[in-house]
Amino acid sequence: MTVSTRAVVTAAVAALVAVAASLGEVALVVLAAVLALAVAAGWPGLADAPARRGAGAVIALGGLGGVLAVTFTTGEPYLRELPEVLALAVVLAFLHELVRRDGRERLVESVAAVVSGVLVAASVAGWVAAGRTTGGEPVVVTGALALAVGSAVSAVHLAGWLSALVTIVAAAGAGAGGGALLPEVDVLPGALIGVAVGILIATLHRLFDRLPVMRRRWPAVAGAVLPVTVTGILVYVVGRVLVG
Repeated sequence: MTVSTRAVVTAAVAALVAVAASLGEVALVVLAAVLALAVAAGWPGLADAPARRGAGAVIALGGLGGVLAVTFTTGEPYLRELPEVLALAVVLAFLHELVRRDGRERLVESVAAVVSGVLVAASVAGWVAAGRTTGGEPVVVTGALALAVGSAVSAVHLAGWLSALVTIVAAAGAGAGGGALLPEVDVLPGALIGVAVGILIATLHRLFDRLPVMRRRWPAVAGAVLPVTVTGILVYVVGRVLVG
C-alpha cells in the first residue's frame, strides 16, 4: 500500500467514525471493535514480532476488552476501567511468552510489540468514551473531521517539513470549521483539537513512510487505521479539558 493510498484509507475510516457517531452509540462501538481487530491483525507484522498469531490474539483481547469496558462503564469518567483492562493485557502478554514453543527468541522485542499493540488497539475506546460523554457527539465529529481532512491532505506529495505544516494547518482549519458549525464545541477548542490531530498525523506519516513492511497487506491496514485508533484517546482528553 502506497503512502498516498494509506492516507486516503485513514481519511475514509475517520469519516466513518463521524458517521458512526451520528448514528448512535451502538454503531460507534461496533466500528471501534472492528478497528481494534484490524490493529490486532496487522500490528505484529508491522512491529516485526515473533509468534505473531499469539501476539495478535493478545492485542485483539486487549483492544476489544477496552472497548467493552468503556461501553459498560456507568457514569463518567468512562475511561476509569481501562487501566485494569490494560493491566490484564500486560499479564496476558507475559503468559503468551511463557507458552511459546519456539525457544522464546527476541523475548524483549516480543513483549514490547504486544504491549504497544494493546495500547494502540485499546486507544480506540476513546472514541466510545467521547461519544458517551454529555455533549460528546459534536466533539467526536469535530475530531473525526479534522483527522479525515488532515489525512487526506497528507496524501499530497510535499517536501519535508512543508508536508507536516500543511497537514497540521489543514487539520486545524477543519477542526475550527467543525467547532463553528457544531454545538457545544466552538472555534478555538475545535482548532486546538485539529492541531493536536494534525501533529499526530504528520508524526505517524513520517514514522511509517519508508518502512518496507508497509507493502504487505495487514501491516499496511494496521498502519492506516492506527492514526484513527490513537486519536480516540486524544479527542476524549482534549474534549474533556477544552469542552467539558
